[in-house]
Amino acid sequence: MTGIIAQNVGRTSGLIKSAGGGGGVWTKIKTLTASADSTLDFIDGTSDVVLDSTYPIYVFKFINIHLATDNGEWGINFTTDGTNFNVTKTTAYWYANHKEDDSGTALDYSTSRDLAQGTALQQLGADVGADNDQSTSGELMLFNPSSTTFVKHFIANTNYAHADDYSIDLYVGGYANTTSAITGARFSAVSGNIDAGTIKLYGIGDS
Repeated sequence: MTGIIAQNVGRTSGLIKSAGGGGGVWTKIKTLTASADSTLDFIDGTSDVVLDSTYPIYVFKFINIHLATDNGEWGINFTTDGTNFNVTKTTAYWYANHKEDDSGTALDYSTSRDLAQGTALQQLGADVGADNDQSTSGELMLFNPSSTTFVKHFIANTNYAHADDYSIDLYVGGYANTTSAITGARFSAVSGNIDAGTIKLYGIGDS
């Protein structure tokens, strides 16, 4: 027996070890399930959340995030004090799309949705559909949030159903431009709320 199956035999702690290639050990930290929530907060030291020097990499997994408002927007912001979610960020935002009826495709950079030393919410989806079968899934990786030396890099990739029936493959990357430790992350909709869906937080260790 080899690879990921062999390396997980006997593991009962919730750890998932990769078969190699630097994947590391994944530890599930916290799951939040939305039910018409205005925000979903992951704050270090609150409700069993760990977001500190325990892990060098943290990953948020988005599963079927459904917004209450059609043509809605949602995203993330960070905090250094557990209260104010307004960390300065510089980001890039680009996407590919393909319409359901095959009538349109695009590959584009969106200058209106990136941030240039901005403190606003970083969008992870724009003009998202709110039909009963429409949602967003994907992930965001946050690197070394506890560093007091470097800025905090993050990379997100989501796929969502656009309100006009496009599949949107979205990429957002950037950094929180602070040398203070990031101690929390907040997910929220620009208007309305997050009607349903799940966000899972994992920590990735070295071995």
